[in-house]
Amino acid sequence: MFGALKAFRREPRPTPHLMQPVSAGAWLQREEAIMGTAISVVLWCDDRAQGEAAIDAVMAEMHRIDQTMSPHRPDSELSRINRDACAGPVHLSAEMTRLIAKAQAFSALSGGAFDITYAAVGQLYDYRAGIRPSLEALEQARAAVGHQYLMLDEQAQTVRFGRPGMRIDLGGFAKGHAVDNAAAILRARGIAHAHVSAGGDSRVIGDHRGRPWSIGIRDPRRPGEMVAVLPLQDVSISTSGDYERYFDVDGERCHHLIDPATGLSPRSVHSVTILADDGLTTEAMSKSLFVLGLDKGMALIESQPGLDAIVVDDAGALHFSSGLMAAPAQRSGAVHA
Repeated sequence: MFGALKAFRREPRPTPHLMQPVSAGAWLQREEAIMGTAISVVLWCDDRAQGEAAIDAVMAEMHRIDQTMSPHRPDSELSRINRDACAGPVHLSAEMTRLIAKAQAFSALSGGAFDITYAAVGQLYDYRAGIRPSLEALEQARAAVGHQYLMLDEQAQTVRFGRPGMRIDLGGFAKGHAVDNAAAILRARGIAHAHVSAGGDSRVIGDHRGRPWSIGIRDPRRPGEMVAVLPLQDVSISTSGDYERYFDVDGERCHHLIDPATGLSPRSVHSVTILADDGLTTEAMSKSLFVLGLDKGMALIESQPGLDAIVVDDAGALHFSSGLMAAPAQRSGAVHA
């Protein structure tokens, strides 16, 4: 999974350039705007037509998930849930049933730090207009937040809301799911070297043909600069940062990462990156650690096998989980901070 990890300050890191096609194969790359973010696919394929068809299949899957799980599409399954689940049980697709069940499991694991019902308060913020809710509106909306009030019946494949005003938003969780599905599509088509990203969620398949993929973690306060470069293969990565969607009011940053318990933006860390085997886990755990803060969040990561984390705290200091700080004999490289 890991090679040597290099952490550094104030050193711009260019993204890997597309290699020129050769007779034995070619690197192919495409980017599209889907799910409210940039979807990027880079892959190696010996046959260009097969590679382009594989990318077509990934982009089609991204569009399908967007049509199903977007809160902005009135005809999406998610919008139907939010519209009808207060009145009674809403029938779900098998896919949505599995996703909500996984979200509920992560809510229980994180003590509610990850909670898709945060949307009742999240919808009150307008990051483009720089509008935050009043304390009265926030207090009223918080009464509708709580994963314990989200009533999922997996056998019947239904969900209903146990509180008036409740809403759910899969957000980055849907993107992690999309990246997982994309990786499965590429593997099924025989792609052995690829990088798929959807905003802050990505997956590397195999290596970069003889060397690890170099994945940079951006500096939360210096655009265009990196705080670390991760040499990776066959792993999922999610980064949650307070620089993605935000506005500043009276010296305070209101960003899109909301603490479900308070309805406010946590401020003890600036970014969290999680490494794991799948995108649903990395996405849920990055949000959980961000809300829990460094000490409690790292304790959660350390308690789960196969997880690693890199955190930039509110002072700009880097913190690594113990798996990334392991000796070279235990990992395939050393960590230099």
